[in-house]
Amino acid sequence: MDTLKNPSETFPLSLLKDAIDYGIISVDSVLGTLMSTKREKIKKIHAYAITPPSKEGGRWQTCYKGPDGRRKNIKAHSEEELLDKLIPIYFQNLHLDKMTFHELYEEWLEYKKGVTNSPNTIKRHKQHYRKYFEPSSLDGKKIRHVDELLLEAECNRIVKEFNLPRKEWCNIKTILNGMFEYAVRKKYLTENPMDKVKILVKFKQVVRKTGKTETYNSDELKELNLYLDCMYMETGDRAFLAVKLNFLLGLRVGELVALKWEDYCNINHLHIVREEVRNQDTNQYEIVEHTKTNRDRFVVLVPKAVNLLQKLDRDGDYIFMRDGNRITSRQIAYVLEKYAQRQGVATKSTHKMRKTFASNLNANGVPLDCIRELLGHSSLSTTLGYIYNPLTEKETYDLISKAL
Repeated sequence: MDTLKNPSETFPLSLLKDAIDYGIISVDSVLGTLMSTKREKIKKIHAYAITPPSKEGGRWQTCYKGPDGRRKNIKAHSEEELLDKLIPIYFQNLHLDKMTFHELYEEWLEYKKGVTNSPNTIKRHKQHYRKYFEPSSLDGKKIRHVDELLLEAECNRIVKEFNLPRKEWCNIKTILNGMFEYAVRKKYLTENPMDKVKILVKFKQVVRKTGKTETYNSDELKELNLYLDCMYMETGDRAFLAVKLNFLLGLRVGELVALKWEDYCNINHLHIVREEVRNQDTNQYEIVEHTKTNRDRFVVLVPKAVNLLQKLDRDGDYIFMRDGNRITSRQIAYVLEKYAQRQGVATKSTHKMRKTFASNLNANGVPLDCIRELLGHSSLSTTLGYIYNPLTEKETYDLISKAL
């Protein structure tokens, strides 16, 4: 019979379970022995005096060094109770002395999974960590040895080595900020070392986006609408009508394909309450009963939009259906791809319908805060990132001439 070289690693846990189930080992006695052993260990390593009560009815007391380095008093009615209070303090510290940067990331990611509704966010965090931090010297470092200077050096190296633009770095930095904020809240650390980290190298210079690439200008939109009308007349496919309608609604494409007839609450408004997402495990599209920001909103229906909706029969729960099935965001994207292929131009994504909507409203004097509400943004600065010049060169020239 083979002998166990390392029983602590190879001893089968099923044997322990059987021993407990058959009453060979008592759980209470094991816990009692474990606690007794820990108390004895605390007595040996505790550096401060444990003082018995000075009078009848008094309490046992001692002190310990807190995470901030200051002494803190602790009291209990008995010595055993006092030692029991010291156990989590010492054994947590022993755990922290061994915790690595990677282990903190894993613990934070588990926490993050429980507080976010977006599996895509978790997927991006995993991709970014694997690409930027797993190969770095940070990954195996003890967390207590990761100070602001080490972090600053690694952050600057990553920006320089990968030639990152500022926006991409801000997305990656979310992991570091989240990890260390979590560590502070868990009392693993007393302060967030990221607070003092500075990026001293230059970010990659990016070409600024313009209305030519980010929106459909007046002429392009006219051509696209003629194509959509023609294709809808030929096929009756509601995907073409959905694209046409979204230039009047400015919805996220996931919100567009999740619209139900019950959301058509009155002649002037649509209620936006849900969206389509892609399940990261099954890679299938599915509907969730919330929007990206977890806030419902109402969007205005102008007469053109009402006329489009009135063309449709209510033959299902969803407004946009094909052959008895809900149209997906991928099918909406396909409409724009086929149009671009036909025109011999670069495809403009579904998200650029939303930017065109916002830019047209702005060009026609609609207040920015109203545009923000219609888009479902919580911050006006986000909305400003959607505003471009949607006019043709001639329209722009004529407008400037008139203004001057």
